[in-house]
Amino acid sequence: MSEIPAYLKNGYITPEELFSIIPKPSEERLRKGPVAVPECPQEIPCAPCREICPTGAISMPTPNDLPIVDYDKCIGCSLCVQICPGLAFFMVHYVGDKARITMPHELLPIPERGEEVVLLNRVGEPVGKGKVITVVPREKTKGDTPIITVEVPIELAWEVRAVRVERRG
Repeated sequence: MSEIPAYLKNGYITPEELFSIIPKPSEERLRKGPVAVPECPQEIPCAPCREICPTGAISMPTPNDLPIVDYDKCIGCSLCVQICPGLAFFMVHYVGDKARITMPHELLPIPERGEEVVLLNRVGEPVGKGKVITVVPREKTKGDTPIITVEVPIELAWEVRAVRVERRG
């Protein structure tokens, strides 16, 4: 019997574990524009990301295969982030000494554009402050998850996967 992967035991995947499963985008590609990064390590029947991708950048020979992104074909549209039922797609873009991370946002309140937020790592621990660049609200009646883009220090690009809004008064 094979050993259970650490990310299943721990409930989160580390960047090292992730990039042992999928290729990491090159720094050159990350600086060119936003690129989709699937953080979906389990072979489960799911393929909406592949179906919605307008350039065919996401390959999955069968719906049970892991999504693999052809980073050269990815145009950074974020449709995969918006449609993923597992909230397992992120967009990453290096801009100067910052990184812009596009991610689903499930916590209330929903941040506002320009707002400073607390950056949370994959375990939910605070790791710094960031600035919200965009907010794509979703239809509450459908239960859709809002999508946000937050600017973070570049060294946190592969750690930050959520934010917390701290409004006072």
